[in-house]
Amino acid sequence: MTTLKRGSSGSEVKTLQSKLSLIADGIFGPLTEEAVKDFQRGNGLTPDGIVGACTWASLGVVPCKRKVDQIILHCTATPEGEEFSNAQIKASHLARGFSDIGYHYVIGLDGKVRPGRSEAVAGAHCTGHNTRSVGVCYVGGCAPRSVPNWNKKGKDTRTPAQKATLEKLVKELLRRYPGATVHGHDEFANKACPSFDVKKWLMEVGIKQK
Repeated sequence: MTTLKRGSSGSEVKTLQSKLSLIADGIFGPLTEEAVKDFQRGNGLTPDGIVGACTWASLGVVPCKRKVDQIILHCTATPEGEEFSNAQIKASHLARGFSDIGYHYVIGLDGKVRPGRSEAVAGAHCTGHNTRSVGVCYVGGCAPRSVPNWNKKGKDTRTPAQKATLEKLVKELLRRYPGATVHGHDEFANKACPSFDVKKWLMEVGIKQK
C-alpha cells in the first residue's frame, strides 16, 4: 500500500475510508484526514493524518516493521492469586481512552502467554516509549485483596509458571530485536509496576544489558 495523505485519491483511499467506516468516495479530504488523526491517537501513533506503513498495519491491511529497541515489563496491579483476563484489561484501557488493550503480551497466572496488540502496532503502555517498545505484562503485582489498601501495596506475585514464561518470552523478544534493552515500567514512571527489580532479575536469568 502506498502512503496516503490529504489530496490523495483512488482505490486505496476507498480501502482506507472503508476501514474507518467512512463513505468510500475515494477522495482524501478534510473529513478523512480528521478520521485518520483520531484513529492514530487511539492507537499510539503520531497523529499526523498521513497513512504510512504503521497506520496501514494498525488498520489490519498490511504488516509493519517497527524499530523496537526496548522491552518494557508491567504488572496488571491486581490482587495476588486473582486472574485478570485480557477482556478485563482491555475494558480498563478503553475506559482510559485507549482504542484497544495497551500491551502486546499478557502472562496469566498459569504461565500461558495471551497475545494483546500485534507487535507491528505501537502499544499504549508507557508514555513516551510506545512507538519504540514491546509491552509485556504479567497478571498480579499487588498484595492479596484481604490486605488493607492492597491496591497501594506492590508485591512480586509472579507464580513459578509466570517467571518461567517471562524469562522465555523476553529472551525470544531479544532474539527478534537484537540490541533491545529490558526495563521495568517504574524506570519511566512514578509507579511500583512491575513490582519486582527488573535489573536484578535480568542478572538472575543471565540476560546481559549493554
